Amino acid sequence: MDNLGVIVPFYNEKNTLAESIERLLTQNIFSEIILSDDNSNDGSDIIAKHYQDKNQNIKYIKSSTNKGKGNALNNAKDYITTKFVVIHDADLEYFPEDLVEMFEKAKLNPQSLIIGSRFIGNKERVNIYRRTFIANKIMSLFFSFVHFCRISDIATCYKMLKTDTFKEIQLYENGFSIEIELVSKFLKKNKSIIEVPIKYEGRSYEEGKKIKPIDGMMYLINTIKYKIY
Repeated sequence: MDNLGVIVPFYNEKNTLAESIERLLTQNIFSEIILSDDNSNDGSDIIAKHYQDKNQNIKYIKSSTNKGKGNALNNAKDYITTKFVVIHDADLEYFPEDLVEMFEKAKLNPQSLIIGSRFIGNKERVNIYRRTFIANKIMSLFFSFVHFCRISDIATCYKMLKTDTFKEIQLYENGFSIEIELVSKFLKKNKSIIEVPIKYEGRSYEEGKKIKPIDGMMYLINTIKYKIY
């Protein structure tokens, strides 16, 4: 059965979590939604528990410590039961209607990693910080050069693949470099990557954006690290 689960990693997203979950529910393509809390302390857990209580397909888990996005994804591994899984951040920068097209691609190409790209196609996009836009372009070009592939958006949140493949990939990065590690390790066993255009609406740091310049540097360092090791 070709069913799809979604992992929502989050930390202190009380202002956006509910709407993020509602966006997922409106698409009606997910067999399960796993809300993976990286030890929030702002009341996000109350929101997550509310949705778990009223929807049998929603599971809520919470880490005992705050380590980062990679930690939240790792914690969710044991709870995934669907054939395919996708990652959806709770920050409202992404739109789940794009996952419908990505899921169709995944079903037709089950051995591929399906990536939602913010840089191909002509979908509506709002980029607040030009430096972040340029940095993402550079990181993607660098990753493509090092790994002998063509990826236009390595830092995108939307990555969809078979659940058993996801579980087989041992993840060690706790922070945003999980994006680099996941794709790098996928490429060691399978070269098939398909990109699908997606919408994007970036948020400001005042609104809760968490990625920092140091994360960009770590992207570049880990691109080389995971090519070698």
